[in-house]
Amino acid sequence: MGTDTAALAGSNFDWKRVLFLSIGVILFVIVNFAPPWPDAIDPTGKHFILSKEAKGALAVFLLGGTWWVFEVVPIGVTSLTIGVLQVLFLVRPAQKAFTDFMTPSVLFIFGSLVIGMVFTKTGLTKRLAYKMLIIVGEKTSMIYLGCFVLTAALTHIMAHTAVAATMFPLLMTIYAMYTDEEKPTKFGKGLFMGMAFVAGAGSIVTLLGAARGAVALGFFKDIIGRDVSFFELTFYMFPIGWIMTFILWGFFMVFFKPEQKTIPGLREKPRKLNAGRAGRTKNEILALIIIFACIFVMAAEQFLPFLKDGKSVG
Repeated sequence: MGTDTAALAGSNFDWKRVLFLSIGVILFVIVNFAPPWPDAIDPTGKHFILSKEAKGALAVFLLGGTWWVFEVVPIGVTSLTIGVLQVLFLVRPAQKAFTDFMTPSVLFIFGSLVIGMVFTKTGLTKRLAYKMLIIVGEKTSMIYLGCFVLTAALTHIMAHTAVAATMFPLLMTIYAMYTDEEKPTKFGKGLFMGMAFVAGAGSIVTLLGAARGAVALGFFKDIIGRDVSFFELTFYMFPIGWIMTFILWGFFMVFFKPEQKTIPGLREKPRKLNAGRAGRTKNEILALIIIFACIFVMAAEQFLPFLKDGKSVG
């Protein structure tokens, strides 16, 4: 029995993971400990020296990028490894290397992911999905539109990745009622691909939709020296995000036109599921209050400077 156990343990050894772990480490060692590289020279003849710290930063990037792309260790572990390597190999001082993990942009991203988890755990997203299906009915063209609009709307208050994870089971249920054949259909392709594209389009409207918004505004402040408020970003991005959403609906209606015009019984199923749910629970109400209070505070910074500066009224 001991031999069988040993054989089983050996068969579970992940050689692919070890390979890419090693590749990341090898790239780091080669670049970080390589002799000084020649200067970069622009067309005007100006020399740009690659410092030891810059070469170390490039080495850390190659290691982190390799581990991230091939997912050899959890993302969080890779992130912490990047900070540790910067300190150990004198790329940056510890204070600067680890302070970046707690910048406002990072904490904001963390908060947006938590909001998405709250919506999912309390059942608010299911309630919204059932209501949407009851409203749009059984026409496949309207199901496309309803799913896309709901996806885009949720990305205004949740990270787009969390929205995609939330919408996926709903789309699977819809597609199961559309066909029981294993052969791919245009409607199935349009439904899932459209959801992914629309999640990206809707996520640009508010800072809660994606990490890139908060990071971009951080860069903007560093370069220009001006803050962009929550509502100011939404004011400019709202029409762009929603125009893209409806353009995508038109695109998928043309290039992935559903083979069937209706899905019989689709409206009745969510109606029964929704009827079986109790009224709004205490957790749902509390989640809504907390989330919209947070959004209000972020938006109010534009009008109440003491919120932004962290100072009391007095």
